[in-house]
Amino acid sequence: IQCYFNIAVNFDFTKNYLDLIVTHASVIYMLSRIDDKKAIVGMYNCAYEFSNGNRTLFYHSFLLPLMFSLIQLCIVLHSENSFNFHTAKPEGFTEQIYATRCKTFTILVGQLYSFTSILIIYIHQSKSGQMAELLYYMEKLRTLLAQHRYVIQRYHLQYLSQYDALALNDTVQGMYVCPEEESVLMSSFVSTLSAMSLKHLDAGEEFDLKPFRLDWLRLQAYTSISKAPLALKDYPELAKVMNMAQFHTRMMDNVNELLCETADLSILCFHARVFEKLFSQSSEDVSMQRYLTAFPVICSHFSQCLHPLCPEETEDIKNQSLKLCVTFLEEISRQTCTVVLEICAEQCNLHEKLLPKHSAETISTARNKKLKKSLPKKGDVPKEKPGTESLRKDRVIVTNLDKMHQALTELCASYSICADFTVFKHIIVPAEFLLAQLEIRLNKVIVQMANYKQRTHEIARPSDLLAGIQAYVTSLHSLSCYINIDVTRLVKSVLLQQMQPLDSYGAQTITTLYTNWFLEGLLRQASRALIVHCPTTQCFVNQNTENEQSFHAEEYSDICGLRSLAELIGPFGLKFLNENLMWHIISQVGELKKLVSDNMDALVQMRANYENPEAMSDLQKKLTGSENVLKRMTIVGVILSFSSMIQDALEEVNVSIYVTLGVYEMASAAGLPCEIDPALVSAIANMQTDVFCLTISETQMNLTCFSTGHQNNIHCLATAVNHLAAAMFTVQRKNIQTQLQEFLKVASSILLQLGQNVERVEIKNRDSVYLLLHMIVEQSPFLSQDMLEMCFPYVLLRNAYREVHKTFIHTMG
Repeated sequence: IQCYFNIAVNFDFTKNYLDLIVTHASVIYMLSRIDDKKAIVGMYNCAYEFSNGNRTLFYHSFLLPLMFSLIQLCIVLHSENSFNFHTAKPEGFTEQIYATRCKTFTILVGQLYSFTSILIIYIHQSKSGQMAELLYYMEKLRTLLAQHRYVIQRYHLQYLSQYDALALNDTVQGMYVCPEEESVLMSSFVSTLSAMSLKHLDAGEEFDLKPFRLDWLRLQAYTSISKAPLALKDYPELAKVMNMAQFHTRMMDNVNELLCETADLSILCFHARVFEKLFSQSSEDVSMQRYLTAFPVICSHFSQCLHPLCPEETEDIKNQSLKLCVTFLEEISRQTCTVVLEICAEQCNLHEKLLPKHSAETISTARNKKLKKSLPKKGDVPKEKPGTESLRKDRVIVTNLDKMHQALTELCASYSICADFTVFKHIIVPAEFLLAQLEIRLNKVIVQMANYKQRTHEIARPSDLLAGIQAYVTSLHSLSCYINIDVTRLVKSVLLQQMQPLDSYGAQTITTLYTNWFLEGLLRQASRALIVHCPTTQCFVNQNTENEQSFHAEEYSDICGLRSLAELIGPFGLKFLNENLMWHIISQVGELKKLVSDNMDALVQMRANYENPEAMSDLQKKLTGSENVLKRMTIVGVILSFSSMIQDALEEVNVSIYVTLGVYEMASAAGLPCEIDPALVSAIANMQTDVFCLTISETQMNLTCFSTGHQNNIHCLATAVNHLAAAMFTVQRKNIQTQLQEFLKVASSILLQLGQNVERVEIKNRDSVYLLLHMIVEQSPFLSQDMLEMCFPYVLLRNAYREVHKTFIHTMG
C-alpha cells in the first residue's frame, strides 16, 4: 500500500508509522539478544498460524516494514557543530502555531532544544559546566506548567472554540471535493470545537479530547493512501488548521504527554555512571550548586522508559532510579549540612567569647589600668574584644562567615525546584533528607562538644556545653530563612535523643557520657575522700591533697552546673543517671548484708541487752568489719546526697512539659521531693528480700561503728541511714515511724554508754557521733526533736556543738 508521508501535513500519521518501525526494530533486536523472548514469539506465531491459516505472519509483521523505503531517516550527530539545534527554526505545521504567540509552545520548544543539547553532551561524553542549570530550568518549566494548568486550559479552550472552530469551518466550506465519510468526520470536528465552553471548565469538568485526535488520525489515514477520493496533500490549509487544533486539544488534557515527548530524559537511567559523572562535575562547581536538586528530580522520568514488552525490567529500573535519587539527595544534603554546621560552629565560638568565665581577665585589666599598675610590655598584641569581627572599614571585605552564608544560600536555593516529587510511587521530599542529615550530624556534634575523655576523666562543664548547644540552636533557627523546614522539630528530636542512653542510631549520647563521668570521675573520688560533699554550699569540693585533681568538682556539682545538666539530659537522662546510682547503692547494700549476716548473733543480743552496759561492752568487742561498714555506708550516703542534689536541680528546671506529656507518673521524676525515695525502694525490692532482711540490726551496727572515728564525708551517713531505713521498711511493709523510734532508743542508749567509757581511743570522736544522731533526726521526715529528747538529753547535743566548733576553729587556725 502506497502512502503519502509529510510531517507538515499528516504529522500524526507519519509519526505513528515511524513509531511502528521503531517498535518492530526494537522487537527484532530484543529477539536476537534474549532467548526467552524468542520462544514466546515463536509460540504466538504458531498459535496464530493454526488459528488463521496464515504462515507468513512473522514476515509481514516484523520484517516487511523494515524493507519499506518510503522514508529515509538519517540523523547524524557527529559533533555539536554539525547541527545547531538552538538556531533551527520550526517549519510546516508549527508556523501557524507560532503566529498565535502562545507561551506554552515556546516552553515546549525550549524543552526540546534543551533535551537535544543534553543528548549531544551525553553522546560525546563531554564535560558541561552548565548541565545542572539546564536540567534545573527544564524541571522548573514543567513545574510552572503544572502550577498554571487552569490558565493554560482557559486560554486554549477559548482559542479552540472562538478561532479554531471558525477557521476549520471556513476551510471545510471552501473544499471542492469532500466524500461523505470524510465530510462526517470534519463536521464532527467543527461541532466538537464549537461546543466547548468556559462554563464546563469553571464547573471543574475534565476534558477528554482523545476521540477528537483519534478521528483526526483516522482522517489522515483515509486521505494519505494512494487513489484516495480526498487527498490531504491537496489541502495544506486544512492540515495546518487541524494540526494546530490538535495541538491545542493536547494543551487541554494531555500536557504531560507533550512534556514527555519533548523532554524525556529517561535514557539516562541506563547510563547511571554518566549521569553520576555529570552530577559530580556540577557539585564541584560553586555556581551550579543552586541547581543540583534537578538531578534527583530527573529520576522521576525513569518510569517512562518502561515497556510492556519487557516487564522484567520494571524492578531493576525502579531500584536503579531510587538508588540514584537517594544518592544525589544525600550528597546535596551532606554539602548543605556541612555548611550549616560550620556556620553554627563559628557562631558558637563567637558566643563562647561572651561567657562570664572570660570576664575575669577584662576586669583585671581594667582594674590595673585604674590603679596605674604595670602596663603591657611593648610588642604585646592586645587581646581583641568580642564583637570586633563585625567591624569593617570596607564592605568589599568578605569574611569566611560571609562565604559560608553565600554557599548556604546557593545550596538552599536548589530545594526550591519542588517541595516533593514521585519516583515509582515513592514520594520524595528533598527537605526531609536535609533534616535527616542534620539530625545525624548534630547528634555527633553535641557528643563531640562534651569532649569526654575516659582515660583522664575529663568532660566539658554542663553549663559550657549548654551554652554551646544554645548557640547552635539559635544559628539553626536562622536556617528557616533559607529553606522551608521545621527546625523546631529537628532540635526537639535531637535533644530528646540526647536524653536517652543511646540515640536512634545506637551511638552514645551525652546522657551516657555524663553518667559515666559522675560515677567514675566525681563519685569515685568522693568515695576515697579526695572530694567531699559540702552541705552548706550544696556541692562537692576538692580536698587539698598532694595530687592535684584534673577538674574542680564545684564547677560540675554546684547548683548552676546541675541545673545545666538537668536541662541537657532532662528527666529521661536524670532517670537513667539515678538508676545507675541505685545500682551502685545496691551493690554496697549487698556487701553490708554479708557483714550484718556475719554479725547477726551479736547484733540480736545487743538489741535485747542495750540497757545492760557490761553486756553491751562485751558484745561490741565481738563485732567484726566495723571499718568496712562505715566506709560502705559513707559511700551510700555520698551517692544519695548527689542523687538528692540532682533532684533539686531538676525541680528548678521547667519540666512542666514532661509532666504534661506523661513522661513519668511519679512526682520524683519531675524533681518534686518525696519522703521515700521511689527509685531506691524499687531497687531494694528487686533484691532477694526473702533472704535479705536488713532492718534495725543493720542500723544498730552502723551507729555502733560511729565510735571508730570521724572521716571525710561522714556526715553523709545521716542521709544513708534515713533513706535506706525508709526504703527497706517500705519494702518489708513495716511502719517506718515505729521502727525508727525503736532505732532511736537503741542508738541513744548505745551513745550514752559510749560517753561513760573512759578509754580515750573510743571517746575522741564522741561529740561528732552525737551530732550525727542529731542530723539523722533533723533529716528524717519520720522522727522529731521531741522524740530524740525523750531518750537523749539535749544538753549533750549543745555541749557537742560547742566542742566541735572549738575544734573547727583550732583546726582552721
